[in-house]
Amino acid sequence: MTYVVTEACIKCKYMDCVEVCPVDCFYEGENMLVIHPDECIDCGVCEPECPAEAIVPDTDATAEKFAEVNREYSQSWPNITRKGEQPADAEQWKGKPNKFAEHFSKTPAKR
Repeated sequence: MTYVVTEACIKCKYMDCVEVCPVDCFYEGENMLVIHPDECIDCGVCEPECPAEAIVPDTDATAEKFAEVNREYSQSWPNITRKGEQPADAEQWKGKPNKFAEHFSKTPAKR
């Protein structure tokens, strides 16, 4: 089992999860993070750290759609090992529906 970042991360990108990850398996896009499934050691410490509740085990029903998104973009986005600044309007985006269809960006983060 690995963990998957879902659409709840889009435009929130709190990054609290990055601080606790012992293997640095997070990758950063312009407006969300993803987990590299082959690097994740299934420890689960990231899941409770996410204020947006965007991280779920790959066995969760919501994970199926996002497992491939995580795999694909973890191949091209830059690895992130330290918590950065969350978007100023993150709280306004928390819990909004349809974020993947309406706001997902394929663009990697600029570091």
